[in-house]
Amino acid sequence: MRHEVTDADTAVAVGSGDVPVLATPRLIAWLEAATVRAAARFTESGQTTVGTGVRVRHVRATPVGGRVEVSAEPAASVAGGRVTFVVRAVDGSGRLVATGEIDRAIVDRQRFLARTPDPAADR
Repeated sequence: MRHEVTDADTAVAVGSGDVPVLATPRLIAWLEAATVRAAARFTESGQTTVGTGVRVRHVRATPVGGRVEVSAEPAASVAGGRVTFVVRAVDGSGRLVATGEIDRAIVDRQRFLARTPDPAADR
């Protein structure tokens, strides 16, 4: 998945810093989106995956206008309904921007949503 960094993707815009470069939270969102796409082959009808863990090192700044390509590959086979993905981001010149792992759990969509608390009940 390829992305071009815009002003909306910067640390300034998302509130994670005061410099106009790719924000770590936005980068993690892009990496998670890659894991969602990669996890689709492990799910059956009525199932989805949810994120359960993120371990990412953001090692290179990317300015507005820079391009970033993100990828996610399963680290091993699915075990107990969980899968860990090795994630990676590189810039337009092929330099490493980020590397790490993201964990996802395979869940039944309806059961998961049924167990999700209703925020109106907290009022």
